[in-house]
Amino acid sequence: MTTQRSFKARVRARMEKTGESYTTARRHLIDRAAEPASTAASPPAPTEPNATAAAAQTERIADDLIRVRTGRGWDEWFAQLDAASAAEWTHTRIARHLVTEHEVPGWWAQTITVGYEQARGLRAPGQRRGGGFEASASRTVAVPAVRLFEAFADQTARARWLPDVEVRVRTATAPRSFRADWAGGPTRIVVGIDAVGESKARVNVLHEKLTGAEQAAELKAYWRNRLAALKVLLETDGDDR
Repeated sequence: MTTQRSFKARVRARMEKTGESYTTARRHLIDRAAEPASTAASPPAPTEPNATAAAAQTERIADDLIRVRTGRGWDEWFAQLDAASAAEWTHTRIARHLVTEHEVPGWWAQTITVGYEQARGLRAPGQRRGGGFEASASRTVAVPAVRLFEAFADQTARARWLPDVEVRVRTATAPRSFRADWAGGPTRIVVGIDAVGESKARVNVLHEKLTGAEQAAELKAYWRNRLAALKVLLETDGDDR
């Protein structure tokens, strides 16, 4: 009984932190417990496409959280976009419409757009609108944006939380963006960093050009793990600068 109470407390703590539903938070904790410890810090090997799919946007992000951040829940946003015939639009046009016509912040406009496209069958979870697959993860870290940028752009700093991975930097614009080829290609990462006040910043990692839904799901879990490790490193004495 004590173990069960402890697990439920962990589920509720994750719900509060991520905005996930109880079922989704519980599944993630169970999946994490089942992962071999030796693979937690290693990037997953490429896989072939199959029926395994990433979680849908509406499952990952709770309706209550969308409502708090944007003023409407999933169904209300879908109804608004349907009324505007947004299913006939490009991804960029939908996101721009949400920003300009409804004053939705950029990151949340992208979130709603992906959820809408999935709900209307325009893309599968983990899939780009054009047919390719991608994985994404984000984290807010209690350090200035420039420190978060350096954790990606500086090779020595990067190796401390992203070990045994070869990346070839394409572009790096301090302190906002970082692009690189991943492990010799053909996949690549696109990193965006936004300041949240003077002492916090949010990082979003998009891993592009993936082979299928299974690889997208694996890399999503991988990036969540690595960004959690980065957060610990920068927010504790592990960052020795």
